[in-house]
Amino acid sequence: MDVRRATPDDAELIGELLHAFNTEFDEPTPSATQMAARVRELLPLDTVVLLSGDLGLAVIRFQPSLWSRNDEAYLAELYVRPEHRGAGIGRALLTAVLDHARGRGADYIHLGTTEDDVAARHLYERMGFRRTEGDDGPLMFVYEREL
Repeated sequence: MDVRRATPDDAELIGELLHAFNTEFDEPTPSATQMAARVRELLPLDTVVLLSGDLGLAVIRFQPSLWSRNDEAYLAELYVRPEHRGAGIGRALLTAVLDHARGRGADYIHLGTTEDDVAARHLYERMGFRRTEGDDGPLMFVYEREL
């Protein structure tokens, strides 16, 4: 599975994929064109997008860590078009995310997903992510709020 780092020239494709993602899960979404414009603004900063052809993407955001001198990574989005799921694209994207984050010097990565996204949760757990703090720690929760 070929995964590559996106460039600003890929903004329209990224906008289309992100719009499709939000639409599929009935989330409010800007238009694909608006998403593309925002992606063009973010790519030169601390946001990296990895693409698997036009079939899927992963969006990673980096920030300085409070707990170490390295960056930490946040997997903001991982999406594969529905008709291509189950073919290993998500796993290839997630492997590339981990490799890219390590290569950039990050020593920690986190993400959030919903309880009903069982396929994504299984992928994350197979790839070593855990839902607890430490190996035997308490269950972790992710919260969000509009400002």
